[in-house]
Amino acid sequence: MRAGNLFRWIGDGCNGVARAASRVVRWLLVPVDFEFESTPGRDGEIERPWLIEPWRIAPVRGGFASSALARARLRGAEVARLTLGEETWNQLRSQGYLDVRSKYIPGLTYRLRVGRRVQLLWETPEAARRMRWPYRGYLCINPTYPLPAVEFVAHLYLYLRDQEEKVIRVAAPQAADDAIRFVF
Repeated sequence: MRAGNLFRWIGDGCNGVARAASRVVRWLLVPVDFEFESTPGRDGEIERPWLIEPWRIAPVRGGFASSALARARLRGAEVARLTLGEETWNQLRSQGYLDVRSKYIPGLTYRLRVGRRVQLLWETPEAARRMRWPYRGYLCINPTYPLPAVEFVAHLYLYLRDQEEKVIRVAAPQAADDAIRFVF
């Protein structure tokens, strides 16, 4: 059997697999407008996004239809407003950041900015020398799954205010600022 015939024969046998693979790739690349399953609750509907699987395989940027992203951002802003309270929410909207004083590390203030790493603000260089974190540094903390950026800031605010030790344990010190992954 000549090489050309061998490749033609292999190609004919794999044709069904190639077609199935191309369908899967097209399905993964086409934006989908996801509707989250919800159950009626006391104040309306409660979302349960963990009951759907597509968010696990969807890329961070893209993969979702723009209308789904817009609805998710609106819900994220509402969650952040309700989580933070009106006064703190208005402060975030007007300043563009929230400052949270550390309870565990004297002289440290965390600055939370939407979509960016947590900025470390030290009162004095001496206070900064007591920690392994850089004097003019940032903490990199990424969510496990894609979230609206403003909702993630509300999560971080609560963690730094109430459970700072967990953030200290998992945060990765960084010398430069950058965008947070898995937020939109």
